Amino acid sequence: MKRALALSAVLLLTGAHAPQPPQMSFFITSSGSGDGANLGGIEGADRICQDRAAAVGAGGLQWRAYLSVAAEDGKPAQHARDRIGRGPWFNAKGMKVADNVADLHSDNNKLNKENSLTEKGSVVNGRGDTPNTHDIITGSNLDGTLYVAEGYTNCTNYRGNGAGAVRLGHHDRQGGGENPTSWNSAHSSRGCSQDNLRGSGGAGLFYCFGMAR
Repeated sequence: MKRALALSAVLLLTGAHAPQPPQMSFFITSSGSGDGANLGGIEGADRICQDRAAAVGAGGLQWRAYLSVAAEDGKPAQHARDRIGRGPWFNAKGMKVADNVADLHSDNNKLNKENSLTEKGSVVNGRGDTPNTHDIITGSNLDGTLYVAEGYTNCTNYRGNGAGAVRLGHHDRQGGGENPTSWNSAHSSRGCSQDNLRGSGGAGLFYCFGMAR
């Protein structure tokens, strides 16, 4: 007890402080747009990431949605892995979830239900919870590149809420689909509406990554 009090006195006198956790640079949106996979396009999705981060004091970073975008109107395709900086990335509680892009897309990353938190530091419902909202919009393959398949529309590059489909990951690393344990490419959606996303266990949530400006 005396040693603890003496240490506290030293810290007060020297102005020393306990180390601060790293700044948050990764989160799952605590809610989607409310309009299914219509996020206002990639620009709207990035804006949602930036606004959600700013609301919890992390707006100093440049935030990007982890979404792959098909080429259109003369603009080239964008791959989610190329949009998010170089890492490392930390969740809202200061835990490092990946060192870099290669680590993020390897089996070594720390993404799972416990660590893939919202910007508010909350755990997102997974398989077995009510409701299950583990489907996370990515539009991506396992390696973070643009997912392409017959009949797949990318929900008109995140501007559609009707017919079509978008690729989804499982933040809790469990469930069904071609790649049940994948955080970014488990299966495609049943459609682009909010009801379609709910139907397979989602809520229109997506990943956001921050990087220095």
